[in-house]
Amino acid sequence: MGKVQIIRTPSGEELVVLPRADYDALLAGAQAIGADDEDAVDIAVFDERMAELRSNRDAALPAEVGQAMLRGATLVQALRKWRGVKQQDLAAKAELAQGYLSDIERGRGHGSREAREKIARALDVPREWLV
Repeated sequence: MGKVQIIRTPSGEELVVLPRADYDALLAGAQAIGADDEDAVDIAVFDERMAELRSNRDAALPAEVGQAMLRGATLVQALRKWRGVKQQDLAAKAELAQGYLSDIERGRGHGSREAREKIARALDVPREWLV
């Protein structure tokens, strides 16, 4: 490493001046380490998700449901519409008050665990999607 110079500002902050070649070498080294770490994390996350899909522990949501949620629908609302069920019919099948279901669908309430399990059964979807 070449000659390094330290400069102190009037506020007391220390600045380091070093030759451009040393700076470039440090920067390249940091970027290589960062890219390797980021790639390793990405690979680990990918491997974990693929293992989950293979074990069907967390079945993937249908694309239509995901698209509806991207357009602003809540999960329950998107699932109900994906199944082609009217809110009134879902409320009856899940044995919930329609107003309560409406509040869940509009995000005004999360709904109890029991209610979400009933909704999952009524829509014939994995309970893990809602619970």
